[in-house]
Amino acid sequence: MSVSQLTTAYAVCRGIARRQARNFYYSFRILPTAKRNALSAVYAFMRHADDISDDESVPVVERRSRLQNWLEEWHQVQAGTPSNDPVFVALADAQKKYRIPPELLDQLVQGTSMDLQTPIEDADRSSDIEGNTAVAATPVRLHKTFADLYEYCYLVASVVGLVCIRIYQYEDSRAEQLAERCGVAFQLTNIIRDVKEDAAVGRVYFPEEDLHRFGLTVDDFLQDKGACLEQSRLRPLLEFEAQRAREYYASAGELIPLIHEDSRAALWVMVTIYQRLLGRIAERSYDVLHGRVRLSGTEKMRVLARGIIRSIFERI
Repeated sequence: MSVSQLTTAYAVCRGIARRQARNFYYSFRILPTAKRNALSAVYAFMRHADDISDDESVPVVERRSRLQNWLEEWHQVQAGTPSNDPVFVALADAQKKYRIPPELLDQLVQGTSMDLQTPIEDADRSSDIEGNTAVAATPVRLHKTFADLYEYCYLVASVVGLVCIRIYQYEDSRAEQLAERCGVAFQLTNIIRDVKEDAAVGRVYFPEEDLHRFGLTVDDFLQDKGACLEQSRLRPLLEFEAQRAREYYASAGELIPLIHEDSRAALWVMVTIYQRLLGRIAERSYDVLHGRVRLSGTEKMRVLARGIIRSIFERI
């Protein structure tokens, strides 16, 4: 592999991250170049897997097949087969440089395909909901307990954190458990924010045990794509899940000092953006049904500016 090919490959990945990573890319920007390149390669790899999994124009069975074929191509690259795919070229270099375990990269792909894996009983149950064409088109994965949801969060978010800290670098093994917990916090925040969008495609991520605790059912979300769900009934559930997320966010304070100094500010930016997003949801009394809750670009730039200041002081 030539230096120019590798340079081009990383440039392609940075472009993908810049256009699509949103919250993630703000934290990338204050990393040293090599680490920013490596994280961009990881993101581009995940983004492609997500795009395959989320393509609603393709039947689920075919999406699973495409994802598996693409993963096999990646395995061949890992084994030494040359590739013209810039994402594979960049990721292979990043994996070697930062000693990213191959099984973590496989789990990244497994995480993106979680919504394509539907337990039989849930598939049968979803067919009983009349008129919900989104449910018929998209598998519904129901979590009965928080332990089940935790497993889902681990695969779709915690694994990302475990890959990231390899790039951030650390020596203390405690960082791994803390990164796992931070990933759960991020994903719980996403789930709380995206209730309406998820219901529109027939997905409910809250554990059934939590729904029952607050007098809700899966049907409340799936009937008419959640349009009939009242905010007053939803709020206690979201408050409960938000408090759970805050408890997991507490791990970030312990994790940041364990990674190398040149990466601490980047992790701080990521955590701060997500915590502020959760705080914004709370400020709106957990109303996620009437407009998507987000931070503005200006707010994110302010967090980034504080992160840059932190990065300067980390080096003094």
